[in-house]
Amino acid sequence: MGEKVVAGQFDLSDRQRYREKLQKCLMGLERLLVEKRFDRPKNLMGVEIELNLAGTDGMPKMLNGQVLERIASRDFQTELAMFNLEVNIAPHRLGGRVFDRLAEELRTSLAYADRKAREVDAGIVMIGILPTLGPDDLVSANLSEVDRYTLLNDQIVAARGEDFRLDIEGVEHLVRTAKSIVPEAACTSVQLHLQVTPGRFADVWNAAQVACAPQIAVGANSPFLFGHELWRESRPPLFLQSTDTRPPELQAQGVRPRTWFGERWITSAYELFAENLRFFPALLPLCDDEEPLEVVAAGGTPGLAELVLHNGTIYRWNRPVYGIADGVPHLRVENRVLPAGPTVVDVIANAAFYYGLVRSLAEESRPVWTRLPFAAAEANFDAACRYGIDARFVWPRRGRYGGTGEVDAVTLVRDELLPLASAGLDAWGVEAADRDLYLGVIEERCRRRVNGASWQAATFHRALEQGLTREAALAATTRRYAELMLAGEPVHMWPVGLPEPVAPLELGAEPG
Repeated sequence: MGEKVVAGQFDLSDRQRYREKLQKCLMGLERLLVEKRFDRPKNLMGVEIELNLAGTDGMPKMLNGQVLERIASRDFQTELAMFNLEVNIAPHRLGGRVFDRLAEELRTSLAYADRKAREVDAGIVMIGILPTLGPDDLVSANLSEVDRYTLLNDQIVAARGEDFRLDIEGVEHLVRTAKSIVPEAACTSVQLHLQVTPGRFADVWNAAQVACAPQIAVGANSPFLFGHELWRESRPPLFLQSTDTRPPELQAQGVRPRTWFGERWITSAYELFAENLRFFPALLPLCDDEEPLEVVAAGGTPGLAELVLHNGTIYRWNRPVYGIADGVPHLRVENRVLPAGPTVVDVIANAAFYYGLVRSLAEESRPVWTRLPFAAAEANFDAACRYGIDARFVWPRRGRYGGTGEVDAVTLVRDELLPLASAGLDAWGVEAADRDLYLGVIEERCRRRVNGASWQAATFHRALEQGLTREAALAATTRRYAELMLAGEPVHMWPVGLPEPVAPLELGAEPG
């Protein structure tokens, strides 16, 4: 959705023309695939991180325009609401000390952004959902001042035709209605990109779908919304419900939601783009002047603008991406499941685990997805979001008897998936020092059964026990989180609870 979009009204002919252009784009994509016109493998990966702005009191700050003006870097851009920013790290080649380099770049970028935010009494908080967000913060008046967000909101609201219903039952039960898609802005995530050849795309996408559940189990960081303790990773149900164009009747008919895990394993990237056209009506029927089939026939590289724009309004947890670099088309898998934070080390550890695991899963002689029903992979994802580090999964059994069995997520990650991730990083050519450091962070989270969500929940409950109100406990938890995030130690090392208050000296007493 990074396209330059100008707000306006659409009529029936716009939608008809857009549908026709989408079909031409899909045919153009098919031609490019058949003619093998895509880029050769470059082992390229990229990272995007969505961020929150909060004050020293832990409360959200609606200041992204002012902060971005001060940052003045193309690496940072707006997100949906005024308390959001996004930072983009330039693509890197997987190999060597890539993760240490990424960590250093990210620390430098975030420290600079935080300094600039403090000029307007705000700060950067890297967290899945800011615990102090309230319903009054997530209203259309707080949309970022960018035409495409207003237009997207208007089109989703019009397609739904009624208020959005948020109904998430976790540790507590949240039921609310919303008049706009702005509650989706509460969800701040890490997006991991991996450029792949068309021939490898299906295996990598299937592997990424399998990896979703363990990613969330070890990386959950979003337990609170609107003062309620919900799922350990509450972003997926919130994202689904806050962008749902389906009224209850269409949900009952089995119409697919735009925030979607999918429904089957695939054999090519083309299938996902074709599904987009088959199942989802256009939200933004904006047509480009390009004739994609003519460009392909002339040996050129089409932008496929309509296909790219439409794809950006369908929120798969692993999204196919068509892109162009140096005039040559390429495909990427965009992994969107992880929440932001808690620290730079944690983000990079999550990335190392993902890139290593996906490489190994995609290259197995008997891939997991040939032994695991797709519905079981989706159920695993749901369990991971609900229970985080304490989830249990259905997983293929090892040994001659086959079939599936139930396994504790921590046991699965520690005993089976971390060795696969390690082998995958070796295959990418990542140096042992990087491999051991960052996978060691995942191993320690498993050993201690700690992630960002469990720390937030434990600290919040400790604050309640100390006599704080719910609102004060959430604000104190957020402030403490921000302190520890800036200190930079990975979350498994964070002490639970709030720092002990220092008792004031009595007048005339001797210190010490």
